[in-house]
Amino acid sequence: MLEKTTRINYLFDFYQLLLTPKQQNYMDMYYREDYSLGEISDLLQVSRQAVYDNIRRTETMLESYETKLGLYDKFQKRSDILDRMDCAAENSEMQALVHRLQELE
Repeated sequence: MLEKTTRINYLFDFYQLLLTPKQQNYMDMYYREDYSLGEISDLLQVSRQAVYDNIRRTETMLESYETKLGLYDKFQKRSDILDRMDCAAENSEMQALVHRLQELE
């Protein structure tokens, strides 16, 4: 469950501007603010089922965007390469450059 939550949070970071404000709000409340479906439904005065359906549809959309654009996959690959470069760097100048690249992520 934690892996799924982490993945969805990353996908939301990358693709949230492609979502409607309503979708952004539901995902932010559920995944970032850790509201339950019941709490969201009470706050927004909609059914719990409507909240659940919206979140599941939005998750599917995020996965679809990732399949087409691959931003999260590329981010993970860059991070892995930077970690390996950091471990392999022999001099302090090379390590400093790697750290600067990592800070850009």
